[in-house]
Amino acid sequence: MTTAASFNIGYTQFLGPDGECVQALPGFASDAAVLIELYRRMVLTRAFDTKAVALQRTGQLGTFASSVGQEAIGVGVASAMRADDVLFPSYRDHAAQLLRGVTMTESLLYWGGDERGSDFSVPRNDFPNCVPIATQVCHAAGAAYAFRLRREPRVAVAIFGDGGTSKGDFYEAMNMAGVWRAPLVLVINDNQWAISVPRSRQTAAQTLAQKAIAAGIDGLQVDGNDVIAVREVAGAALAKARRGEGPTLIEALSYRLGDHTTADDASRYRDAEVVSQRWESEPLRRLRLYLMRMKVWDKEQEEALGKACHAEVERAVEAYLATPAPDTSAMFDHLYAALPRAMQEQLATARRFAPAGDLNG
Repeated sequence: MTTAASFNIGYTQFLGPDGECVQALPGFASDAAVLIELYRRMVLTRAFDTKAVALQRTGQLGTFASSVGQEAIGVGVASAMRADDVLFPSYRDHAAQLLRGVTMTESLLYWGGDERGSDFSVPRNDFPNCVPIATQVCHAAGAAYAFRLRREPRVAVAIFGDGGTSKGDFYEAMNMAGVWRAPLVLVINDNQWAISVPRSRQTAAQTLAQKAIAAGIDGLQVDGNDVIAVREVAGAALAKARRGEGPTLIEALSYRLGDHTTADDASRYRDAEVVSQRWESEPLRRLRLYLMRMKVWDKEQEEALGKACHAEVERAVEAYLATPAPDTSAMFDHLYAALPRAMQEQLATARRFAPAGDLNG
């Protein structure tokens, strides 16, 4: 028997868990200001995340999906994107969204059940949070194909969890994107858990990146807790897509340090000791140790950043809490150009039973 084909899955890491360099850093990482900004973005995301969980626990926000421990993926990917690229996020990607210009107030409105939070003031073409698993991969593949047909130098970027790679939407979209050589970058946040299902029970594949092989596209792994590595790998994939050389699948290895959402209790299915050990590899600590070792960061700067991020989050919360709630008719306003008869009847019923002043006319 002869070999018909063979494949390799590359792995990229620049900073180890202790903040030590394991290989020469890419060019952009020689600029301390760039690294400090990446760090600031991750710290801000975690501050926002912590406050959002507190708001949910006190009944001021709906169910929330924490990104704690996974901030480097969103920050690394989004920092490599151009403004006119289009992001197709899952419900855990506020790190990327905030960097691309979604405001914290908009994000809080969304999680508070107000769809006005998806009407982004800045990244107008970015898609809203996708709650169904992996369906945004299909949307991203379609948008990427449109970019190719229009000869636009833009890239569609979809971020989704490891559980998403078990869905047909993922395989079908990736397959067609490979055929079309569409400018698409698919990023798997491999945080090891699809709610309570560990990665080992989702697939027998040695890596998730190798699933790209069947679609005829490049697949690779990156240390998802190393923001330098994520940005470098994402940047290369984006540049490749922009050159017309097709899609890339990136498996970013990370770990979900918190619950799946605030409706979950991960202590029921995870070993607390394992989670504790994983905190030693989390992305903020890793980059902070490196910056301090390079003597471009110190305790005073850390304290100042913490206070600044806390203040920024509190201002966003104040704006969120001060936003008047939409009236009940909002659920009917943006579904159809002309409301079908059945929904007209539902609207009439809602008007009859709504509190005074809660419904328009």
